[in-house]
Amino acid sequence: MVTQRCVGGIVFDADGRLLLVLRGHAPSQGLWSLPGGRVEVGETDAEAVVRELAEETGLAVRPDRYVGHVTRGRYDIHDYACTVVGGSLDPGDDAADARWATRAELAELHRAGLLSEGLFETLHDWDALPRH
Repeated sequence: MVTQRCVGGIVFDADGRLLLVLRGHAPSQGLWSLPGGRVEVGETDAEAVVRELAEETGLAVRPDRYVGHVTRGRYDIHDYACTVVGGSLDPGDDAADARWATRAELAELHRAGLLSEGLFETLHDWDALPRH
């Protein structure tokens, strides 16, 4: 199977809440996930994560460090911790909605089956859950 390289952004606000988007299209349509998407030909991961987060959330971010990677079907997803450097939260592109989530809200979305496959467990394993 040919894999598609993708990126995702792990972004926290000043209150330690995690940025999530509600997927408007496949894969994971109707589920909350990290913002991100496909790396275009000739694009670096850093360029892709900046572009994807701007398109999906309206936020300008600076990728700070590589956190880890997961494979979901044909998607090879490389996630980066990012810092917001501008913009305002406004869902766009393939995001039906966007929000900041506390640890308790993220856990509730997980219990309700509203997070993309493996997201909660992966963030837990990477020590990347919201602080509060």
